[in-house]
Amino acid sequence: MIEGDALTLTGKDGNNYLSRKESGESFEKVLRENGVDTAALKIDVKNPDLNGHWFDLIINILPIILMVAFFWFIFRQARGGADSIFSFGKSRAKVFSKDQPNITFNDIAGVDEAKKELGEVVDFLKFPDKYLALGARIPKGVLIVGPPGVGKTMLARAVATEAGVPFFSMAGSEFMEMLVGVGAARTRDLFDTAKKNAPSLIFIDELESIGRQRGMGFAGGHDEREQTLNQILVEMDGFTPRTSVIVLAATNRPDLLDPALLRPGRFDRRVVLELPDIKEREGIIKVHMRGKPFSDDVDIEKLARRTVGFSGADLENMLNEAAILAASNGKKIINPNDLEESALKVKMGPERKRLQSDEEKKLVAYHEAGHALVASQLPGMDPVHRISIVARGLALGFTMIPPSQDRYNETQTHLLSQICSLLGGRAAEEMVFNELTVGASNDIEQGTMIARHMVEEFGMSRLGPISLDGGEEGQFARMFGQGSPVSESTAASVDREIKEIIDNQYRRAKEILTANRVKLDNVALGLVEKETLEGEDFIKLIL
Repeated sequence: MIEGDALTLTGKDGNNYLSRKESGESFEKVLRENGVDTAALKIDVKNPDLNGHWFDLIINILPIILMVAFFWFIFRQARGGADSIFSFGKSRAKVFSKDQPNITFNDIAGVDEAKKELGEVVDFLKFPDKYLALGARIPKGVLIVGPPGVGKTMLARAVATEAGVPFFSMAGSEFMEMLVGVGAARTRDLFDTAKKNAPSLIFIDELESIGRQRGMGFAGGHDEREQTLNQILVEMDGFTPRTSVIVLAATNRPDLLDPALLRPGRFDRRVVLELPDIKEREGIIKVHMRGKPFSDDVDIEKLARRTVGFSGADLENMLNEAAILAASNGKKIINPNDLEESALKVKMGPERKRLQSDEEKKLVAYHEAGHALVASQLPGMDPVHRISIVARGLALGFTMIPPSQDRYNETQTHLLSQICSLLGGRAAEEMVFNELTVGASNDIEQGTMIARHMVEEFGMSRLGPISLDGGEEGQFARMFGQGSPVSESTAASVDREIKEIIDNQYRRAKEILTANRVKLDNVALGLVEKETLEGEDFIKLIL
């Protein structure tokens, strides 16, 4: 039997013999050449297995296929690289359509005046003919100014949602690229796209990154940032009264912006956001309490008073941390203790248990007791809320004296009392242990900063009501290494005034602690024993 090149021969004795023939050679021809009578033989030919042929075929064709695939991949990458080069100038703005989940004015609390201002922008985008019929010109640009976390970006998103128009969002840093001219090209593309989709909104976050005052860059007058700013100015001037495209921009440093941006016809309107007051904090807390179970003893008004100085973002983070803390402890509802701990965590960091010696723990206890006791004896100071020698963040202990109410102005008496309270910890260390530690470094830094502001900016020294820091011009002069805007003799006088303020308040703190030494010992021993004292416990110890 013949199977490919394999031969199976059956002899007359019935035994089978295996052999092979040359590939491609005819078996019958081989027999005839060797004088064998093929007529006397029974030859069976079995069809050869096609798998072997397919294998041979693949082996021969596979290199060709791999080469074709390799060159196709190279050409595709090259084409993609060419496309990406030409797409550098394309805007990378994120587009939010009205069909996507968005934020409305009802989701934002604590900024009623800002919502009223931006409500006019919403009304214009919805009903532009009403304003154009009277010849009114809606502001081309609205600048939202405020510290971080007060809701600038959320307000911009809410305006687009309320108006039901496309919303093009882009951060100022996204305009910048290594290649010169890319920022200006992206600006043109962004405005062209917005005009095609009018009525629409353009939102530029972190405007100060590209809108800084021109001529103040280290790279000369024609650097990439200034070209981008120039293009923004040109595009906003090119708006016609019937171009229903409004530019919203957010910044927390309006003092750095170029004056050309702020003139009428560009960013005509400025919406200023501040840290929320107590009523606004109550509203923000209620918004972020949605969907979270709270115990009945949670007092929203008390929580709002506790969180003076918190931004909207801080409040949201606090409530989220409280929910996480309650869930990790296996609770079903959030109680006031969870909220108190989360408020501390947001401002000071998580609690950290450190192995401290008894001597170090006692030293930290007297340090914090010194802060609290001095503060309790000073006029105009707020009541002590909590004292602790449990480490949080980088601090080995802390004394919390949150403002009991929102403060929009400062008096000289209160500023001096703050400095005296900050130095109370160092004074207690020196008085009790006759030793100084590095733990007061941050207190000294803060006290010195307050004293410097009093002398240089607030005119609260013997130098009189004179601004000695040079304002914005002085900041730029120091930034570019041009030295101080005041003379050497005046700078020496400033240093003497600052030192006198610090020395007087340090002496005052030591006098208070000396007169109340027994109370200081009681508070320190209570801290060593309990590690944390609430405001009520502190009052009992000093009465």
